[in-house]
Amino acid sequence: MSSFRLVPGAGDSPVVLHVPHSSREIPEPVRRGIELDDAALTIELDHITDAHTAALSAAAADAAALRPWQFVNGLSRLVVDPERFPDGREEMLAAGMGAVYTRTTHRERLRPEDADPQPLLDRYFHPYARAMTAVVADRLAATGRAVVIDVHSYPTAPLPYELHGDGPRPPVCLGTDAFHTPPGLLAAAERAFAGFGGTGRDSPFAGTYVPLDFHRRDPRVSALMIEIRRDVYMTEPGGPAGPGLDRLGAALAQLVDSL
Repeated sequence: MSSFRLVPGAGDSPVVLHVPHSSREIPEPVRRGIELDDAALTIELDHITDAHTAALSAAAADAAALRPWQFVNGLSRLVVDPERFPDGREEMLAAGMGAVYTRTTHRERLRPEDADPQPLLDRYFHPYARAMTAVVADRLAATGRAVVIDVHSYPTAPLPYELHGDGPRPPVCLGTDAFHTPPGLLAAAERAFAGFGGTGRDSPFAGTYVPLDFHRRDPRVSALMIEIRRDVYMTEPGGPAGPGLDRLGAALAQLVDSL
């Protein structure tokens, strides 16, 4: 059984909504390697999961005039984080949160520091990366371009693991890449999300996801990360969604339709 799912969109849509952190699912063999007890793991999942972002993506896809493609991670980022670099380029290694986490959001021990990440990378990370690469390549072949919209959320108050948590925390943070985020894409997102109290750029989280085969190589692949502050649409840390989710779905659909 695949650990991710691709929801096809329109054949002529270049847009891929990427949802990497919405799931709380942890396979039992992986669970055995996590040192938290069940109660502590539940608390950690409340903090680390981008709750309801898969529902947000689905709502936007349903509302868009030209249906985008969706690529959704079916497993928790505590299994692997598909958006991290799988090597020493990853700055979050300093917080014990590279592609395979050894520390929690509160910097407590999640796995042994000397745990071998390779089995998890081989089983989960690399197949995910290959599949996402194939989706982007397919959109390039079909439409001549690809637009990856990364759908995330973040807590209202900074958590101890954040390396840049002392910066602004706007209702909607737009993460950019100098190579892959053209001005028109950024401006379209600023317009689409203008009604939520303001947008900001690259704080508290910066950058955006592009499969490594295209990263800083292919300008036909554009990308933007959308980080929504959780108090805009849900009860924190891991509670139900509120009416803000519907409004955000409409705004994301507006962005998709502008692309």
